[in-house]
Amino acid sequence: MEKTEIYGKISCIVYDHLTYFTTEVADHLKLPTTLLRPSKSQLLDPVPKVPLLRFKDLPFILTYEIPEPLLQLLEKVTNLGSSVVIIWNTIEHLENRALSWLQQHYDQVPIFTIGHLHKIASSLLTSLAEEDASCIFWLDTQATNYVLYVSLGSIVVMDKNEFIETAWGLFNRILYFLWVIRSNNSMGVWNSIELLNGYLEAIGDRGRIVKWAPQKDVLSHRAIGGFWSHCGWNSTLECILQGVPMICRLCFGDQKVNARYLTHVWMVGLELGPDDLSRYVIESTIRKLMVDEEGKQLK
Repeated sequence: MEKTEIYGKISCIVYDHLTYFTTEVADHLKLPTTLLRPSKSQLLDPVPKVPLLRFKDLPFILTYEIPEPLLQLLEKVTNLGSSVVIIWNTIEHLENRALSWLQQHYDQVPIFTIGHLHKIASSLLTSLAEEDASCIFWLDTQATNYVLYVSLGSIVVMDKNEFIETAWGLFNRILYFLWVIRSNNSMGVWNSIELLNGYLEAIGDRGRIVKWAPQKDVLSHRAIGGFWSHCGWNSTLECILQGVPMICRLCFGDQKVNARYLTHVWMVGLELGPDDLSRYVIESTIRKLMVDEEGKQLK
């Protein structure tokens, strides 16, 4: 039996815009394509049409002269190729203005929003690392909206100073926290903790540290009252879906755009910038989110 009889014939290729070379394969095989934009749509909006964004909020650092390699990359990732449809991992209500502008720009190609993709894939094993489900049992013992979830995703790495300031900023609060410290970061989980003599003993049951967490289950748990995030688009959508206010520790790429919209348009987050990473500012920001009236309004 041929494989085509088992799986059926391929009728269309769905590809990520960064794998633009896929269109050449599709053209060779005479197959139609569907372009998937997994990031938020404002990423491609020019600043003059989005006055809310400052140049510092853009995914790339731009000056009066745009580097030629960047121009070439943007040209490739915005080219539809032979795609007959664009699907976007976003929600119409969140990005209505940008989606309307993009539909005018790509007037011959329909755009469909299919977010949240993580809900569609909820039954699949999509985690990048082994999840520590024991943290859910720990959350079960905590009060409602009382725990701050801290995770900077799968790529972002804290340097030594930020790690120490974050740890003591969390320690100074009376609230409880669940902190993801990946084993593949620059220092490793327990090597990081060794920087903080007596830290684990000091926090006791007020804090839980894991190498990786089942994030969708964590964010939907009643005990979670806030999410300290790097503002990746998947984490942003997951958080909005669960109605959890955010502390936005943006780092690079589209995270800067996401954070700007989270804090100034959708009004569901507080920004923690690179100059705010002292334990005192961190503690103050946590208080605003988790205790003060400002955080209640965000939620």
